[in-house]
Amino acid sequence: MAKTKLTPISGFPEFLPEEQIIFAKVLDIVRNNYERYGFSPIETPAVERKEILASKGGNEKEIYAISRFAAEEGEDPNTDFALHFDLTIPLARYVALYKDKLSFPFRRSQIQKVWRGERAQKGRYREFYQCDIDVIGKGSLSPLTDAEIPSIIYRIFDEMKIGHFVIKINNRKILQGYFQELAIPADQTGDILRIIDKLEKMGAEKVVRELVKTGVDETKSQKLLSFLGELLNTEDMLTKLNSMIQINEQFSQGVKELATVVEGVRSLGVPEAFFKIDLSIARGLDYYTGTVYETVLVEHPKIGSICSGGRYDDLASFFTNEKLPGVGISIGITRLVPQLIQAGILKVGAATVALVLVTAMDENRINDYLRIGSELRDAGIPTEVYLEKARLGNQLKYANKKGFKIAIIAGEDEFSQNTVQIKNLMTGKATLCSITEMVQQVKCQFEDLI
Repeated sequence: MAKTKLTPISGFPEFLPEEQIIFAKVLDIVRNNYERYGFSPIETPAVERKEILASKGGNEKEIYAISRFAAEEGEDPNTDFALHFDLTIPLARYVALYKDKLSFPFRRSQIQKVWRGERAQKGRYREFYQCDIDVIGKGSLSPLTDAEIPSIIYRIFDEMKIGHFVIKINNRKILQGYFQELAIPADQTGDILRIIDKLEKMGAEKVVRELVKTGVDETKSQKLLSFLGELLNTEDMLTKLNSMIQINEQFSQGVKELATVVEGVRSLGVPEAFFKIDLSIARGLDYYTGTVYETVLVEHPKIGSICSGGRYDDLASFFTNEKLPGVGISIGITRLVPQLIQAGILKVGAATVALVLVTAMDENRINDYLRIGSELRDAGIPTEVYLEKARLGNQLKYANKKGFKIAIIAGEDEFSQNTVQIKNLMTGKATLCSITEMVQQVKCQFEDLI
C-alpha cells in the first residue's frame, strides 16, 4: 500500500520536545504572573456562533467555519458555528451573559488557542495561542487600572530574561485631540490611526503619502509626523504635553490620564528604563479609546511588538446596553517564542523534563529499577526508567541525546552491596552511594535543578 506523503500543514506550528519544553515554561511564567495580580482564569469554547464572530469586526474570509465531515441523509453538514479568531469576542459574550453572576471589576485571564484563516508567513500562523488579561468595570473603571498593566508586562518579561525591553505607552485621546487641532474630520480618524500604527514599518515618507491619500494635505501630514516623532524622556514629554493642554478638552483629558498612568507605573516599581511615552503608538483597532501599549525588544526591533493592548470604553455593546469599560493586553506566545529561540534569546535545552534516567543493566532486576524510579519521583525528582533491552552504553547515549543530567546505574555488584552509582552526565563523574542515601545524594548534587 502506498504511504501518504507527510508534510507540515502551513500555518499550524508543531514544536520538537526541546522547543515545546521552552514554550511550556514561558506559558507557566505568563500564567503565574497573571494569577499573581489576581486575574481569575476562564476558558470559553473554541467555537462561537457565526453571527457573533462576524458582528464584532471579524473578517469573514479569515474565519474558519465548522461543518460535519459526513452528515446523515437529509441533514445539512454545515453548522452555525465557527472557530474563534481572538479571545476578545468570546470575553464580550461571556461577560454579557454572566454579568449578574460576576464580581466587578472583573479580572480575567485567558490562555487558549485561536484560529485565523490568513496567509501563513514567518511569525504569522493560522493556529496560535493568545495569552490575554482584561479588567472589566461596570459603568466605570479607574485609570489606575491602566497603570497596573505595564507592571504585569514588566514582571513577565523580566522573569523570562529576554534582555532589555521597553513598554511604550500613549493615549488615543491625545492623538484624537491633536487631529481636531489639525481640523481632520472625525470620520477619517480610524483610517489615520491605522496608518500611524504602521509608522515604524513603513517609514515617514510612505506614511505621509498614505495620509495624503486619505485627504490630509502634506503640510498637516508633516506637522502630525513631527508631533508623533518627538523623542523626549518621560518627564520632559509630560511637561511638553501639559504645555499644550489648551488645544482642546479631549487632548487635555488624554494628557491627564497619561500622567496618572505614568505616576501609577512608577509607584508599582517599574524601572524608568523599561517604559516610555511614545506618541506614535496608536494601535490600529477601532475599539481602543484611551491608554494604549506596545512592548518591544530594544536589541531586536525586527521582532516587532511582543505584547500590546489598551483601554476601551465599552466591551459588549453588541450584546448588552450596560456600559462595560475595560483595559487589557494580549501576548501572542506562539509567534513570540520561535522568534526568541531563533534570535538566540531563549536557549533550547534538553528534550526531556526528567532530571534522572534509571538505567536497567539486568532484566531480572526490573522490579528493583522500577522501585528506584518510584522512590525518586516520590521525593519530587522527575525520573524516567529505561524499560527496553539495550547495552548500558546505548542507554547512556540515549540519556545524553535527550539531555538527562543524572543516570542511576546498578548491576549485580551494586545490588549485592545495596548501593547504586549516581553518574553526573554533564561531568562524567560517577559516585557510589547506598540506596538509602540515593535520594539525598541526588538532591545535594543537583539542588538547583529540582
